[in-house]
Amino acid sequence: MPVYGLAAADALDVDLVVSARRGGVSRAPYGSLNLAAHVGDDPAAVAENRRRLAGALGAPIVLVRQVHGARVVDAPAATPSTEADGLVEDGSDLAVGVLVADCVPVALLDPGRRVAVVHAGWRGLSAGVLPAALARFEDPSRVVAVLGPSISGPAYQVGEEVAERFGDHASALTPDPPGHWRLDLRAVAAEQLERHGVASDHVLASAEVTDGGETFYSDRAERPTGRFALVVRRRP
Repeated sequence: MPVYGLAAADALDVDLVVSARRGGVSRAPYGSLNLAAHVGDDPAAVAENRRRLAGALGAPIVLVRQVHGARVVDAPAATPSTEADGLVEDGSDLAVGVLVADCVPVALLDPGRRVAVVHAGWRGLSAGVLPAALARFEDPSRVVAVLGPSISGPAYQVGEEVAERFGDHASALTPDPPGHWRLDLRAVAAEQLERHGVASDHVLASAEVTDGGETFYSDRAERPTGRFALVVRRRP
């Protein structure tokens, strides 16, 4: 099963992985390691894919129903029907994960204390999901933020109604006339993290992108499609 780890994870005392789209049992168009139960895939295939990922990580994975909002919840209290876009874990052996297919998956790590994962699409970024998650940390300046694979700015065209929500992130917007823009979601996420106390050298961004949907699922490239995961676990 192809998974991508964070090179700095050992120093941060966490396990952090991003699943690729191979190594599961889902059939096309969800082939093959789709982890989302809400996209029309066979539920039995999704369950097996999740079992495989949890087995590879060596821990149960907490996932919730993501709704493109700003709610952040504690992992031990979450259930699969809990509606949230952020999960916080600070004392159990649980792994926490978010599912994406172009949105930005974000891990927030306070070594030895607390970790969180955040699903940050344009709606969540506009709603303030990252500040809501950072508010759960005692000192944001200690937090290391990892931005996983997402769609690149050049590949992400949006209309005026979306672009106007990010007028205070001018560097993340490129005009694409007539009436459209290219939006760099990772640039928005990085700016928001820094504005709310995360040191700029603590913001780490993956070089991988979801463009084209070959290595990672991309909703822009293929519909319907599956979802991949960013998962974090504090080491015992």
